[in-house]
Amino acid sequence: MRIVPLRRADLPVDTVELARFMVGKYLVHDLAAGRMSGRIVEMEAYPVGDSTSHAFIGRRAWNASLFLERGHAYVRLTYGSSYMLNMSSEAAETGAGVLVRAVEPLEGLAQMAALRSGVPPRDLARGPGRLTQAFGIGAAFDGVDLCRGHGLWIGRVDEPARPVGVTTRIGLSRETGRPLRFFEAGSPYVSGPRRLLAGGV
Repeated sequence: MRIVPLRRADLPVDTVELARFMVGKYLVHDLAAGRMSGRIVEMEAYPVGDSTSHAFIGRRAWNASLFLERGHAYVRLTYGSSYMLNMSSEAAETGAGVLVRAVEPLEGLAQMAALRSGVPPRDLARGPGRLTQAFGIGAAFDGVDLCRGHGLWIGRVDEPARPVGVTTRIGLSRETGRPLRFFEAGSPYVSGPRRLLAGGV
């Protein structure tokens, strides 16, 4: 499997478009011990002006990565226990991001299993907190350029496109009705209740 790094020019300059675009792309973490990679099967968009976005309050030291040019990692500890991998999604100085919610593991499964001991293969990276644990992603990756093609990066594979579904986001208490969650239709690696999954678009 040949994964080609995504260039910044490949990424749509629009948060919602970018979230949909990223379904079917690849998350890669190259380590001395070997490569971990998987196909992204679920994304959520947090566009400009969204009150649930960490960028909504304006730029601060802790959320500055969301204001970088699209394609940079924003890694934040949530609920005091789980890191979430987001990516900046607009032009520089415009705060917005997309959340990587689930990945189908493809390479480095033994390494992932060592980081998530006793977890079934289907659940290694099925959910935003699970995938950061499986891929060894923590606070040190905040601000990393995901278009650099080494270390932690995003890429694509020359393969047929798969249907993408859309539904509302998960786990929010406001702005709950917006169709901003995109996923690979039919994938068993998508997180959340099955009843929330809509048809392909």
